[in-house]
Formats: sequence, structure tokens, C-alpha cells
Amino acid sequence: MDRSKINILVVDDERGLCAGVQEALRREGYVVDAANDARQALELLGRRLYNLVLSDVRMPEMSGLQLLKEARQKSRDTLFILMTAYGTVPSAVEAMKEGAYDYLTKPLDMQRLRALVLKALEFQSVVSENSELRLRLKKRSEPSLLVGDSEAIRKVILMADEVARSDVTVLIEGESGTGKEIVARMIHAQSARAEKPFIFVNCAALSETLLEAELFGHVKGAFTGAVASKVGRFQLADGGTLFLDEIGDLPPKGQGDLLRVLEDGCFRMVGGTELTRVNVRVVAATNKQLLEAVTAGKFREDLFYRLHIVPITVPPLRDHAEDIPLLVEAFLGHFTAKHKRRRKQFSAEALQLCQRFPWPGNVRQLRNVVERLVLTCHQPVVAVGDLPDFLRAHDQNAASFSIRPGMTLAEVEKLLIRQTLTKETSNREAAARMLGISRRSLQYKLKEYGLLEDLKPRNSA
Repeated sequence: MDRSKINILVVDDERGLCAGVQEALRREGYVVDAANDARQALELLGRRLYNLVLSDVRMPEMSGLQLLKEARQKSRDTLFILMTAYGTVPSAVEAMKEGAYDYLTKPLDMQRLRALVLKALEFQSVVSENSELRLRLKKRSEPSLLVGDSEAIRKVILMADEVARSDVTVLIEGESGTGKEIVARMIHAQSARAEKPFIFVNCAALSETLLEAELFGHVKGAFTGAVASKVGRFQLADGGTLFLDEIGDLPPKGQGDLLRVLEDGCFRMVGGTELTRVNVRVVAATNKQLLEAVTAGKFREDLFYRLHIVPITVPPLRDHAEDIPLLVEAFLGHFTAKHKRRRKQFSAEALQLCQRFPWPGNVRQLRNVVERLVLTCHQPVVAVGDLPDFLRAHDQNAASFSIRPGMTLAEVEKLLIRQTLTKETSNREAAARMLGISRRSLQYKLKEYGLLEDLKPRNSA
């Protein structure tokens, strides 16, 4: 546990006690903030995610129990330890019924306080490992990749909603960066298991020797270095959802082990003899063609059909380019707020260029480009000249351009003029001749369509 990454909040109207607890925990290496009343504490809880709150029970205006109830609405994962005088122990017990982890009586025993804090954080670490806390932190720090109104995206969302109502195994297919994990989270969030853990496993990141212990856990002494028993991902996910990402990279032994658990829900910890039964819904994802892997003998056919009960295919961004304006708008809103920058928008021409690019990295690549532009573009409107070199180079090298049904004649004319000036010639006299209009008419249309600034040479972002 890296204590420098643990955030703790101490709340007490006794300023001396509050400062003393804060200093004692800081010496242990934690990041510790302090508040002298519940209102101030709620403000801090709104700005930062705390692992643990140590709060007095009796405070003016708002009690520690009321603070606990309001704080849990902001973050269910934050643990509470109540500090109370002997006369208010019943209040602390009531707080534990509301979800507090434990309580301490005053005057405080600092040694017991440090031990209880460590015990609470270790409990949180076990429960939250690769689970709800990490997912909620990620949701706060990253915008969703699954945004759009196209038929392709609506089909994915509808299918996810349908399968969420059952416990059927789901296989999510799609290229890297399309948002497969987002679909898995959506299924979990809309299911009856939503209040239970969502455990993430990257199968490609686990070696064959460690895979069994990671999935099923191990008992003390099961192998060199197993100094204590450790529960596996299946046990952590009991009652909830286990998301197996990059399932196509699962080694042969792991495939056999997984198949057995899927069939009867039972397994043994590494080095153990007792049979453990779990109630876990498995959602798997892959960027590979598993059927081809089955044909090549690299993936078990029986496991493939066990996983392939309900397949969901997330389309690459190039197949639903009409969603790019909505995605860009969502990303701009998120990253301008995150980085405290002024609100920006893309010019129509910049958006059209983005829609013409094939995006090999899919929505994740688009998201990264938008974040980069939020940081590096200082104009309120992101123009074509502000876009990265690879975007503009692709557009200039393209032999043709496409128009979409529903575009107005003015939009088509604007696109044709811009394409002529970027692909064929930057000389406006020559461009006017190609377009069959006078140079004066071209200049007028450049001004009318707002292309004068858009086609002005700039340094690349």
C-alpha cells in the first residue's frame, strides 16, 4: 500500500484534537486534510475522493452521523471511523448500522487509532482491488467512449440493455479503443448485480504461472512467496460481475480452468482442498477473431461456444463517423472542465476532416486528440490548421472526399472549395478556374463560409 496516495479527512470541532490526529497520521505517510465542522468537511468531500474519514460524533449544526449519511451519497467507497466520548457510544453503534467501519472512544489512544486506520485501509484494499473504487475513480477522470446517436451505437446500447436483465454470459467483440469495457460496465450497472462488485481482469497481462492464483486465489504456503492466503478475482466478484478483457490471450490451461468454473461455478484455491462455490456473471471481451483462433487450434471450441451465447460487436469509429461531432462535443466539455480551460468548439471544417479520417485507434484515439487540442490550442475555435499533422496529411493525400445524405448544397459547396484549396492548389486564382468561378466569387464564398481563417496556415498542434 502506497500511503502517499491514501487521502484521509479528519473532522472535529476540537481544533487541538483535530490537529493532533492530522499530524499523527501525516507522520505515518498519509495525505491528511482537516475540517472543524461538517459543512467544511462536505465541501472537501465534494472536491476530493477520500479513502477514509475520521469524524467526531457530536458537532454543532450537523452530527457525525448526518455527515456520514450525506458523504455516502457522494462516495459509497469512503470508509468512516467515528470518534466519540463514552456517553455517545450508542450513537456510534447506530452509525455503524448506517455503514461506518468502526468507532474510537475519547480520549484517543493514538496507537489504537493508527492500527484501526491501517486495518480499515487494508479492508478497503481487498474489497476494492480492481473493483468498484477503481471503476468509480476512472469514471470521474475519463469521459465515456460510448457516445452517439447512430444506428450502430444504438444497436449496441439496446443489446447491452437487453442482456443486462439476465445472467447470461456475454462476449463483447471489437477493435482496441472502441469502448468494450464501457459496454461491460453498462451491462453490470443495469443488472440486478449493480450493487455488487465489478472485477476487471486483463488476461493478456497475466502470465500462465500466475493466472490460476490470480483468478482463484491461493492458500498460505501454496508456492514460494505465498506468505499468506489471498482470495482470487472470482471470490472478489462473488454476487457481481467478472470482466475478462482480452480473453483471446488466455493460455490453454487458463481456458480449461475457466470452462470448468463457467459450467458449475466451483473451483479450488491453489494449494487448497476445499471446493469454493461462487455466483459470478462473466462478461468477456476480445479484439481478436476468436472463431479463427478456434479453427487454428489456439482457442478451445467448447469455451468459445460457452462464451459466445450473446455476442455484442462494438463497431470501429470509421463505421459510425456520424457520431464524431457528438463525441467531440462530449470530450471538449469534459477536458475543458478537467484542465480548467475556456470552452472550445471545432469549426465545421475541422469536424468534417475528423469525420473523413479512419481513426485506427478508434474512439480512444479521438479522445486523446481532443484532450491535446484543449491543452495546446489557444483559440476558442479549433480550426483545420490547429489539428495534428497526421490528420491534415491524410486529408491532403486522399484522392476523393465524400458527402453525406442530408447535407445542404451550401455545405457541399463549402466542402468542395476547401478540398480544392487543400488538395489541388493553394493558389486561389487556379482554384477559382478549377471551380469554374471568378477569383472574386471565390473570395466572397471563402468569407461567406468562414474559410478565410480556417485555411490560413498555422503551426500544427
